[in-house]
Amino acid sequence: MYEPIRTKSVHTPADHAADFPHRSREDELDIQLAGHLAALLAVTDELGLGEAGDRIAEQVARLRGAPPARHAGLSDAPATALHRRAHALAGRALVVAASRADTVVAILSAERMDAHTAAVSAAAAESPAAPPRLVGAL
Repeated sequence: MYEPIRTKSVHTPADHAADFPHRSREDELDIQLAGHLAALLAVTDELGLGEAGDRIAEQVARLRGAPPARHAGLSDAPATALHRRAHALAGRALVVAASRADTVVAILSAERMDAHTAAVSAAAAESPAAPPRLVGAL
């Protein structure tokens, strides 16, 4: 009634699965962490935080095996927006650093999160307080 399938299924494992390189979980986490730190470095350089940028660049170089390219591409974003972005990037780096048990980067990320939180709080204290507005309120 039905004709048997004569070709290999797409679900059959490849004959030469070892022909392409595989990365370990640690290698993948190193790549991910270096990416988050490189993004944090770009925002840190844009904010003009030289010493913090040097510490971040040192960790990126350790993870990648080569120093990162440092270019402060200015986005003309307000400083508070940049601090919020840097805080989020440092948080992502902290999560990955904790996952791979890299205490040096975890401490650095936590310090950067604290510094950016303080900068956002200071900017909010300096600006005139806008009346609170509820989401969805007219």
